[in-house]
Amino acid sequence: MLLQNSTIHIGHLPEAAEINRKIMDGYHHLTEQDFSRRSHFISGRHENLYLDIQRIPALDRVFAQATTFAASLLGLPEQALKRGFWFNDMGPGEATSKHDHDEDDELLSAVYYIHVPENSGSLLIHDRHSRTEVTPQAGMFVFFAPQVLHSVSVNLSCEKRLSIGMNFGPAGTAAC
Repeated sequence: MLLQNSTIHIGHLPEAAEINRKIMDGYHHLTEQDFSRRSHFISGRHENLYLDIQRIPALDRVFAQATTFAASLLGLPEQALKRGFWFNDMGPGEATSKHDHDEDDELLSAVYYIHVPENSGSLLIHDRHSRTEVTPQAGMFVFFAPQVLHSVSVNLSCEKRLSIGMNFGPAGTAAC
């Protein structure tokens, strides 16, 4: 089953506070060399930061839950899916421009929120005639079809917001 247009699904990670604390601790110990690549250089920052999952072991629990949710939403067994992921580190005054993830063989896109200061930006889902605003919370997953246009409003807080973007595609093909 493919998700329809701007349909979104929201889930939550059990034990998110402890897992997110471990992820934040691991993330703060990273250096520039830990990121295997960066992409989408827009307004002075790379919107996507790619990392080997083994650098932060607590990510395993996030991706296990995300894969379970994705498989359920798509009506597929978990082993039929592969996942690609990246960090989005959005500082004060920064936003993420309108885009989609419909570039290759993606079946489903998602975002997981790790650190979400108050007023650090909302996920905006753009449809032909409307816009849906999702207020993120730490421990929240939001799933949507890859062709859905979305953006993130300006981070009006004094802190960085940290989230993970994900794409799920069929196993046995190149990474999403």
